[in-house]
Amino acid sequence: MQRETRLVPFRDFQTWVQITTPDTTRRGTLPLFVLHGGPGMAHDYVANIAELADETGRVVIHYDQVGCGHSTHLPDAPPEFWTPDLFVDEFHTLRSALGIDTYHLLGQSWGGMLGAEIAVRRPEGLRSLAICNSPASMKLWVEGAAELRAQLPPQTQDALDRHEAAGTVTDPEYLAATMEFYRRHVCRTDPFPQDFLDSEAQMEAEPTVYHTMNGPNEFHVVGTLRDWTIVERLPDISAPTLVVAGEFDEATPATWQPYVERIPGARGHVFAGCSHCSHLEKPEEFRAVIAAFLADHEDTP
Repeated sequence: MQRETRLVPFRDFQTWVQITTPDTTRRGTLPLFVLHGGPGMAHDYVANIAELADETGRVVIHYDQVGCGHSTHLPDAPPEFWTPDLFVDEFHTLRSALGIDTYHLLGQSWGGMLGAEIAVRRPEGLRSLAICNSPASMKLWVEGAAELRAQLPPQTQDALDRHEAAGTVTDPEYLAATMEFYRRHVCRTDPFPQDFLDSEAQMEAEPTVYHTMNGPNEFHVVGTLRDWTIVERLPDISAPTLVVAGEFDEATPATWQPYVERIPGARGHVFAGCSHCSHLEKPEEFRAVIAAFLADHEDTP
């Protein structure tokens, strides 16, 4: 595979993009855009999805959404700046700059939420949508997280509750309790893969987007996305849609079921033994499922 990186102008900023091209391109295959999560977690932890380039003979495009990774950082932007519409606009600006009119879209976690936001607008060139480990509303996400928290050891629950009430969410005891949740429901690979650690490290170094839109961690959601929902708009999605999740995912079935129930023709797939980062826990199986779905929705058989 060949990788090219570049910076694409977006408003007054720049979006970093990585384009992975297979050694041999298969006739009829369409480019795949990969949308990372967070918001603000950068592309590193979903980098292995680029293997689909050689495996399927298609171009795979990753990019760091504005505010994180190699793209322009905006630590002084006001909270109201960070909206789903901003990232929808960024996606189409990037896509147009690359001269791509027809494409597949895959989003993981927040990336799947963003993918749904793009798809409900029915862009002409969208051939398929893969929503991976994503909730259809943050209310459902918080409810699911509360159910999973209730399954943690009592002392872990107590540490989380005490420090959230006190506002001491950077205390080592709180961070250790958070890690217990992560090991169960975010990534069950031990140790965590380096790609995952790289995304975490860049977010912690400059957490503006994640802390503003989400909050201090995956289950204490106090940011601007806390009231986000796309449930009522899902019937507007016309692109073929695959919804995937892990058996132990922090995105519990109740959070992603609306995608399957409300998007016409959508289907779901659950990866046994996996959690939120199914693509890191069972990478070959994950890519095989995605590759089969993409193959069903190319322009040319």
